[in-house]
Amino acid sequence: MEVNLGSLPFGLDFHPSDQLVAAALITGDFHLYRYSADATPLKLLDVHAHDDSCRAVRFINGGKAIVTGSSDHSILATDVETGSPIARLENSHEDAIYSLINVTESTIASGGDEGCIKVWDTRQRTLCSSFNAHEDYVSDMTFVSDAMKLLGTSGDGTLSVCNLRKNTVQTRSEFSEEELTSVVLMKDGRKVVCGSQSGTLLLYSWGHFKDCSDRFTGFSPNSVDVLLKLDEDRIITGSDNGLISLAGILPNKIIQPIAEHSEFSIEGLGLSHDRKFLGSISHDLKLKLWDLDDILQGSKLTVSQADTPDSDSDEMDVDNKGATNKGASKGHAVSSSNSFFADL
Repeated sequence: MEVNLGSLPFGLDFHPSDQLVAAALITGDFHLYRYSADATPLKLLDVHAHDDSCRAVRFINGGKAIVTGSSDHSILATDVETGSPIARLENSHEDAIYSLINVTESTIASGGDEGCIKVWDTRQRTLCSSFNAHEDYVSDMTFVSDAMKLLGTSGDGTLSVCNLRKNTVQTRSEFSEEELTSVVLMKDGRKVVCGSQSGTLLLYSWGHFKDCSDRFTGFSPNSVDVLLKLDEDRIITGSDNGLISLAGILPNKIIQPIAEHSEFSIEGLGLSHDRKFLGSISHDLKLKLWDLDDILQGSKLTVSQADTPDSDSDEMDVDNKGATNKGASKGHAVSSSNSFFADL
């Protein structure tokens, strides 16, 4: 199944419990579609959310709202049922917003072109934390709930680890020679995998973030722009040559290409809530929905492959202390008057 979006898409996200998928577009709009296994996706909403490009989209509050981030520095929350704006934050970052992720049921994180990562409370509509984590755009983030750590990748070639309990940038990796584009946590929390513009996947052992422990060069020289975790041993990659591939991590191997967008760069990947569909968006202006069972036929790792241990035995450093989310990364207190969204 596929839909011509009519404009360049920058982000997509699936509803957490319903057959809905949203796409963010360069025009400042976002589209919402209802999909099913035997019909073309039906457009439910076409919302002009921002004056500039809409770079990221996420369902929040159990799927009742959609939050979008834009290069006009604003974040907007929109009602899923009506398409009406709920609230807007006009100047969330000093520069354009590049990435958005869900952190908890009531918090999201935004990454800006200036390298700053911010955490917002969507119910209280306040800024929780601000981290000066990078020197260039924040390309991707992932949240590690057990350790209360927020990992970020950047165009400056570094991986950052932000401690949400202590409100500090806990550590940052050494600069790599290429821009880092994406990040996922694998191997039951023992490995962090980062994509890069050179096509090399950088693997970091948990707790040892200064330098990578392994490099997977199988995709080079094509940039790996998107990473999507399938399970603890397998990862789905999206490259700038239009290929979507399935790869194994430790042992590192390209299992097989599983889909494509005809040599057009992949901008985003996602899994439906029931894991029946893989969604992809690309520079061909299309949103494609792939039957996951069909495209993964014959590509499963054997038990012996999946259970092969890696050379590291790092355990995740789970922090069981109470949260103290009160300050910014430099020790500055975050004012409770800093409204998440201005009233519309």
